[in-house]
Amino acid sequence: MFTIYIALDTFVIKRVYKKINSVDSINKDTSTIVEGDVTSSDDYYKDDNIEISLKKYRQYDTDIYVADIIVSDSSYLKTAFASNSYGKNVVDKTSNIASSNNAILAINGDYYGVQEAGYVLKGGVIYRNTKRSNQEDLVIYEDGTSEIINENDISLEQLVKNGAYNILSFGPGLINNGVITVDKNTEVDKSMQSNPRTAIGIIDTNHYVFVVSDGRTSVSEGLSLFELATFMNSLNCDIAYNLDGGGSSTMYFNGSVVNNPTTNGRIKERSVSDIVYIGY
Repeated sequence: MFTIYIALDTFVIKRVYKKINSVDSINKDTSTIVEGDVTSSDDYYKDDNIEISLKKYRQYDTDIYVADIIVSDSSYLKTAFASNSYGKNVVDKTSNIASSNNAILAINGDYYGVQEAGYVLKGGVIYRNTKRSNQEDLVIYEDGTSEIINENDISLEQLVKNGAYNILSFGPGLINNGVITVDKNTEVDKSMQSNPRTAIGIIDTNHYVFVVSDGRTSVSEGLSLFELATFMNSLNCDIAYNLDGGGSSTMYFNGSVVNNPTTNGRIKERSVSDIVYIGY
């Protein structure tokens, strides 16, 4: 019975540690900013502050979806929790979290809720300050700059003092200073070499790419981390970082899921604990 309880506590039992309300939002308030004239289609969005171009690639026998994003300010790159709550086993589909936050574009995040350790910083607020040994994080600073750090090397308090605003804690880093930092043998834990993948890349300040690949189907084999890094290098990313993949890998744009997420062999979204998105 104890073993069953441990399994339920790890994967099923929902625990809400903090409910986020509008007063205590995890993002800068951009709701009063005028969007201006909006141009929008199935693969393009543009207003006075945000421009997104969506393109589908076919490489490594896999469909890869790329959103090229240019924003006027880093505040339009946001994160959100499932059910607007920080906790354990609090999950929802990427599309539902995106819709409830009026996201223009969204991808699944780092699935912090699966881990017992690893920094969780959203909107400058510390939610978890427990190091995970040798954990590589993507740190996004309030001024729009980014870097990949190792949690062993710097405290979360120091990162906040340095201006850290959001931290994504999954990994590994794929590209740093324009150089690929993984090889053909690099993988996440015991994951298969070919998988659906999600990643974020930084080309320049306030110029990002969101990348999601399909996988585990007869149409799309999926990518290794090295293939993902090589592909993102071709997009001229100065920094690229791997997010939660597999069944979690989902891209949402203009109200619809644009890729083919797989869960248990079926085309179906898997619920996750958080997203990264572009919006107001």
